[in-house]
Amino acid sequence: MARRASSRREVLHTNFLTPPVLKESMLALEKLSDIRAVAQGGYPQAERCRISIGHPDVLTSDPDVIAALSVTGNFGFQPCSHGDFLGAILNKGIAREKLGDIILQGEKGAQIIIVPELVDFIILSLDKVGNVPVSCTKIPLISLDYEAPRTQTFKTVEASLRVDALASAGFKISRSKLVDSVSKGELRINWIPVSKNNTTLKTGDIVSVSGRGRLKIGEIRSTRKGKFEVELIRYL
Repeated sequence: MARRASSRREVLHTNFLTPPVLKESMLALEKLSDIRAVAQGGYPQAERCRISIGHPDVLTSDPDVIAALSVTGNFGFQPCSHGDFLGAILNKGIAREKLGDIILQGEKGAQIIIVPELVDFIILSLDKVGNVPVSCTKIPLISLDYEAPRTQTFKTVEASLRVDALASAGFKISRSKLVDSVSKGELRINWIPVSKNNTTLKTGDIVSVSGRGRLKIGEIRSTRKGKFEVELIRYL
């Protein structure tokens, strides 16, 4: 896609990418001197994003490739989950990669990030989520009602940068429980499942464990005694 965009002097766009694919793609594109790449997900903390790729002379601003919908209904007595909203949309025959993040709005419903060409179709066809009748309206991206993630930052001193050491400290669980989570396939680094508890972490890595949340590795410093002082950022 990058080669085609560069040679034809046009801007091309991916579908919505998952976080690990997005990260790997951006790292690869950054190595190309004649290409500019822009990732957009609708709001700063978006996990699923589209990448626009083009020659720097052509891709001079952020393309209009993201749209947002507000899906409203009376969810006070019948709460619906992220999976309920996702399933309702996918049941309309829409591929998952055409959808970005889903921002839950409690009793009011949810806000959906989507490719612009499917906005009218969803507005006309999506009339129910679970057993709750809904209505859909297009909203500007600036109206997305998201909250910046709450975090707790603390430091730990460890003998190594192994995931079992840092994650057990970050999630405040025993190392044996952490190793058990690894063996069950419940631990991910940068959204990719990890099967080895001795995997080494670095600054910027995101560690998640099913049922326990998410942790980011911050600044790492070596101590005088040869250990590592690591900043851990826990998402609450």
